[in-house]
This record gives sequence, C-alpha cells and structure tokens, in this order.
Amino acid sequence: MSVLEESPLIAGMLVDTLRDIGIPPCPAILNRINVEMGREEPDFNQVASVIASDVGLAAGLISLANSPYYGLRKRVRSVNEALMMLGLSSTSRAIAGLVLHKIFPATPTLTRFWSASARIAMLSGWLAQRLEGCRVNPEDAYSFGLFRDAGIAVLINRFPEYIDLLSRANEESPLSFTAVEEAALPTNHAVVGCLLAQGWWLPEEICLAIRFHHEYPPSAPQNKTILSLIAISQLSEHLLQYHTCLSKTGEWVKAQAFCLEQLDLTVQGLESLYQASEPIVAI
Repeated sequence: MSVLEESPLIAGMLVDTLRDIGIPPCPAILNRINVEMGREEPDFNQVASVIASDVGLAAGLISLANSPYYGLRKRVRSVNEALMMLGLSSTSRAIAGLVLHKIFPATPTLTRFWSASARIAMLSGWLAQRLEGCRVNPEDAYSFGLFRDAGIAVLINRFPEYIDLLSRANEESPLSFTAVEEAALPTNHAVVGCLLAQGWWLPEEICLAIRFHHEYPPSAPQNKTILSLIAISQLSEHLLQYHTCLSKTGEWVKAQAFCLEQLDLTVQGLESLYQASEPIVAI
C-alpha cells in the first residue's frame, strides 16, 4: 500500500467530496505506455507506433526531445529515435505533459495558465541541474512543474466561481493558499492535483509533493526529494514573476525561508540566480 493510499485525508476526500469534481482519467496512451513499462521486455516499437498514431503528440515529443532542456547531442527525427534516446520513463512523462493541457477547454485563462506552468517546469529542470544543494532528477523537477497546479485547471473547469477565488488565494497573506480554497470549496487544488497525478502514473514522490506544495514546511514524509521538488518549483515561480512581473502572488513571502534552506541557497546566491535565469525565462 502506498503512502497516498494510507492517508485518511486523501482517501476520505476522494470518497466523500471528489467524485463529482471531474478529475480527468488517465489517457489511454499513457496506460498503454505504462503497461509496456511493466513488462520484462518492453516493446519499444509498439510504444512508438501508439505515439506516432497521434500526429500532434508525435511532433510534440520530437520537438521536446530536441529542446535545450534535454541537451541531446544528436537531433532526433522520429518517434522511434526520441523513444530510444529518452527511454520509456522520460517518454511517458513527456507524453503526460503534452496531453495534460489538451484535455481542458482552450480558454484564454487556461492558455495563460499552461504557458506559465511550462515555463515554471523549464526553470525547475534548469535549477535541478544547476543547484548543488538540490538532489533532484531534472526530469522529476520538470514533471512536477508541469503537474504541480494541474488541480487549478480541474477546479476552473468545474466551478465557475473558482477564478475569483483564485485571485483571493493569490493575494492572501496570513492564511495558506489551500486554506482559502477550503473555506469556499469541499477541497483544494493540491488534493485534486495529487489525485490526478496518481491516476496518471506519476511517481509517488511527485504526487506527494503536489499534495503538500503549499505547506512550508510540508507535513508530508520528510523525504529530501519531496521537499526539494516543492522548494525548486516555488523558486522557479518566483523567478518567473521576477522577470515578467506577471501573476504576482504573496506565496514567495511565505515560502522563501523554507526554499532557501532546502536548496542551501544564500540571499547572495538568490541574487545571482536572477541574472542567470533570464535566458531560461526567455525560451
């Protein structure tokens, strides 16, 4: 039994309050990839054929594999090459990220939301490679950045009043973001996002980091990976807001001390990241 399944809070909310929220089920393509990942000898050709059947996903995977984020020495030109270079696990994460925003209506609010999530994910992967005090796989950091706030998209789609609630939560000072949500709704975006990630086969540490990413320090198991994922993503969001002056929130004031401690960063180190991160934000 996983830590998630053992949590009475998550289990209770799933049974009592989340059945009508509309959490998207795991896409069939991810199920098929993960079935192959579970075999002793996965059939890469079968996985490549499944991905190639969706032109948009195939093009997105090839583009992502050739991006500076992965830093592959050789440009890939086909799904088979991308799969062989990235491996099944990384391919599954990449496909999950590509599918995620497509399952929701393409509204202006969600378009801006997914754009910010993608940039936070890119910054998170970059920080995981750059910071010596962080022992997180860059691919995990990238995946967490993409899925961290996916619960917001679910709630926007389910509750018309949620956009106004989101503004209040972003501006809130003494209370946590999720406490503001829970005062008006039967759940919060961290719980919803955790359940979505769990259903989409993301690693348990990423699921737990999503669940507790508005707690400083988190009440999650004191796992270095979980704590670092949360710290990296909050720092990434802060860097994005610093450079763009968009989507300003009060979250960094709450999270700064925790993040700097977890990542072994000094104030001077943070100042140097402002300059170093500018080209990453511009990508």
